[in-house]
Amino acid sequence: MKDASGAKELASAVMEIHTHQRPPILRSTFKGLLLLAVILISIRYLSVNKDQWSNYLQSNMPLKQTNQIYRAPLPLEHPNRAFLQRHLAFPRNYHFILDDTDVCRSNTPYLVLVVPVAPGNRKARDAIRKTWGNETLVQGELIQTVFLLGLPSGGNITEQQERVRMENLQYHDLIQSDFIDSYINLTIKTMVIMDWLATRCPNVSYAMKIDSDMFLNVENLVSMLKSPGIPKELYLTGMLMWNMPVIRDQSSKWYVPMELFPDPHYPTYTLGMGYLFSIDLTSRFLEVSKSIEPFNIEDAYIGMCMKKLGLRPTEPPDPNQFRDYLDKYNRCTFSKIITYILGSSEELVTYWTDLKKPGPPC
Repeated sequence: MKDASGAKELASAVMEIHTHQRPPILRSTFKGLLLLAVILISIRYLSVNKDQWSNYLQSNMPLKQTNQIYRAPLPLEHPNRAFLQRHLAFPRNYHFILDDTDVCRSNTPYLVLVVPVAPGNRKARDAIRKTWGNETLVQGELIQTVFLLGLPSGGNITEQQERVRMENLQYHDLIQSDFIDSYINLTIKTMVIMDWLATRCPNVSYAMKIDSDMFLNVENLVSMLKSPGIPKELYLTGMLMWNMPVIRDQSSKWYVPMELFPDPHYPTYTLGMGYLFSIDLTSRFLEVSKSIEPFNIEDAYIGMCMKKLGLRPTEPPDPNQFRDYLDKYNRCTFSKIITYILGSSEELVTYWTDLKKPGPPC
């Protein structure tokens, strides 16, 4: 409320000066004008958060690659703008600008791990490459890992993009699309992942969207997938979230306005830290997303896609294997879980090294 209170203080100070210099009628008129200005400024301030969410639907339009990487979004009066707003998260609005990995081209993995990560977060990618991302053959099954990035924003964009390009020349495991990589665009990022999997990896059995700050026990994940009764189609699992309320507090990171999602609760969904799905769901998500108003909570959006398809996420055989946080590292515990949220990339390397050392973990 700084803008509104600042305006009031300024108006009070100016009024104090002028009330001693002007006749009563002029003072009254001047006060009225100042009061009107304060009201207008306050109204403008109070609408900022709402405007930001309107701009979310207007200013994050598909970006087109040029020699400067970016171009301006469609103007407000563009005849196709309203249509594109309703399909903001539809991934075919965007284009891949880095996509030369051999994953799913020269082979057909059993499981593809896709990690959404910020362009500048090289540290997280390197930590994953040294740990669970390096697990390529597990129980006789081929596992491959790729990283999904959007375009850098802020700072020296050209320099950031060049670093990304050079990194990919070294590892060939970066997939980059031309949307702006930001927290508010996570739903776009997730749907781009689904598009890449549907078009590049249609013959794999399973895929997993896994965040870059996660510990992942690939051995346990494959054991779960190979256990009796695990579906090969229409399967989505992870840490299930039931009856979660939609956050309406505008100061919250997870705020969603009524215009984007009017229901008071989300449908059942899998927590975005890491969820696993059969590959057939990717094309279904793409198709059904055309009819779902996009909102910024990406995992709940996937839950909404499932609901629209008449499906529900499946609880894993052992829900305790999909963990968000633990009090502290314990080698025995980590040998049994599948996912766990970490505090840093250094933790990932440290815990992984300890887990993989010789000797029984428990």
